[in-house]
Amino acid sequence: MPTDVPTNAAAMDEEIILGVDTHNDAHVAAVITMLGALVDTRAFPTTAAGYTALVNWARGHGRLRRAGVEGTSSHGTALTRHLHGQGVQVIEVNRPDRAVRRRCGKTDAIDAENAARAVLSGQAAGLAKSGDGAVETIRMFKIAKDSAVKARTQAINQSKAVLVRADPTVRESLSGLGRVALIRACADLPSDTGRDARAATTTVMCSLTRRVLALTDEARALQQQLSATITASAPQLLEQHGVGPDTAAALLIAAGDNPDRLANRAAFAALCGVNPIEASSGKTTRRRLNRGGDRRANSALYTIVLTRLGRDQRTRDYATKRTAEGNPRRRPSAA
Repeated sequence: MPTDVPTNAAAMDEEIILGVDTHNDAHVAAVITMLGALVDTRAFPTTAAGYTALVNWARGHGRLRRAGVEGTSSHGTALTRHLHGQGVQVIEVNRPDRAVRRRCGKTDAIDAENAARAVLSGQAAGLAKSGDGAVETIRMFKIAKDSAVKARTQAINQSKAVLVRADPTVRESLSGLGRVALIRACADLPSDTGRDARAATTTVMCSLTRRVLALTDEARALQQQLSATITASAPQLLEQHGVGPDTAAALLIAAGDNPDRLANRAAFAALCGVNPIEASSGKTTRRRLNRGGDRRANSALYTIVLTRLGRDQRTRDYATKRTAEGNPRRRPSAA
């Protein structure tokens, strides 16, 4: 039966493993021994005081060195930072297999216990991103910039749709203008207080194009902040041929603020989903593409490769050499 405190002082010297199932308002934690026995489970609020109480509660059962946490890049990000600050090694735990859940049932306490057992068995071994340095800043700027660009594109498409249905006299007054000039002209359309379709079209066109201009300025400012942060934290990355601020940001975000958690280049290739996966059976020996990994980082690497194939002679020579060795080129070069 789980207990709140260890039954004797000797238990305080024994190592324990913490497992946490993270949610928006509360985290459910479980503690197990190195022999796999469940010690206790408890829920804690997602506040600074709650994180402190969680660590103190866990350490009340023994020596806490490792913790398995679900959702280290979402609901568990703040808890992961707190655990790192307390000297606890945080292991990223994926969601349990659905087949196992169907057989064994699901509760938050079971998920927390399974997270701890995944660490104990070695099934979960990947260190979580610390999320407390320049890369986290880059991630924030990238999220905001991408959102502004997406909203800007949506506003442009909507303004085009409105213009197509506009009165001919309105369309004729705007004909022959380039994209930028058209947007600025629509933003300067005189306001019309009427309630007919023409007045509504003018009002909506003015509103949408002003939104486009505002989002353009916002995206440009965020891009400047993003580039400045990358230049200050990883200038050598931007010096590589074919690497721009957006692709550099994607690669840095994939690696995290603690890239030492990646053992070698092969580990980073697996993280980005560009390593070949064994798919051999019987007398057939073959490999297939990795469809997993960080797909944004994968896309960034693809963009860099296409750029270098078109403009970097060393990359073109390498591709020619590998093709001559019998490796097919699955993608045409950008040349």
